[in-house]
Amino acid sequence: MTARTTLPARRGRLAHFAWTSAGLLSVAVGGVGIIVPGLPTTVFFIIAAWAFSKSNPRLEAWVLDLPTIGPLVRDYRDGLGIPRRAKLTAVVMIAFFVGLSAWLVDGWVIRAVILGLAVIGLATVMFIVPTKEVVLAQRAASGTSAPRGPEAADPRHEGS
Repeated sequence: MTARTTLPARRGRLAHFAWTSAGLLSVAVGGVGIIVPGLPTTVFFIIAAWAFSKSNPRLEAWVLDLPTIGPLVRDYRDGLGIPRRAKLTAVVMIAFFVGLSAWLVDGWVIRAVILGLAVIGLATVMFIVPTKEVVLAQRAASGTSAPRGPEAADPRHEGS
């Protein structure tokens, strides 16, 4: 065999390993987020499902079928964003833990960095991440209610 024929196979195995590892790491961090207040959970499972979609369909299906996290990941993929209640919880948690962190640290520079990053995080959640109820209302008004992501062709997730 020449280097030309074995190199793509090596790249394929390396990419598969890298994507699977990234997915597993994201699941681990998301799992810690279930226990540790202030650490996000769903975003890491969204990243995990994305990484697994590039490497391991079985693990991707596992994430999508998790009873609590799976529907949130599927909603995000469908362009629905997050429910209003989850958005409110995220804003309150960010504000509380950032305020606590800024109060506990010494030094104005560190406080300024923490508060600056908090403003970015809060603005992202409030103004960029779609609210599920708003998106559903807009789709109902325009007559488009079908999912747009990979689940559109996946019968396992009909009616979820």
